[in-house]
Amino acid sequence: MRSPDGGASADGAHPQARRSDSLLTPVVIALGSNLGEREANLERGLQLLSEAVRWERVSTFLESAPMYETDQPTFLNAVARGETAMGPIALFRMLKAVEQAVGRTPGPRYGPRVLDLDLIQYGVLELRSDVAEGLVVPHPHARERDFVMIPWREIDPLVV
Repeated sequence: MRSPDGGASADGAHPQARRSDSLLTPVVIALGSNLGEREANLERGLQLLSEAVRWERVSTFLESAPMYETDQPTFLNAVARGETAMGPIALFRMLKAVEQAVGRTPGPRYGPRVLDLDLIQYGVLELRSDVAEGLVVPHPHARERDFVMIPWREIDPLVV
């Protein structure tokens, strides 16, 4: 398991992210990068997110071919499981802010990116939100994507 530092306490929780263990919601986040220093981009994303997510498990990094727009560099992907006190819309917005902080700029939908963060699962919640730029959880396409499912099964073998 990787445990990004980013100001976390000894148990991996950031003081602002942990009110009480009973108030934390389990989350699964997929990460991908195919521009720049891909591994460093994923690590930086995890570190920045550790301000709000207490990481429990992070998969190894997986090389994967682009899925939809194939004329671009190979991706490096991972899946991380943790807990957060943030609500789903606030967490979704934080994912987008972290993408930008690491260097993502607007581009084509399935085009190359410095960092891509997807909220795959937020507890047992099912949500479709027009408020948060189309947030849908669980992620509607996660189970179709090997670059999500292979690392997810690595950290949680019971995922089907």
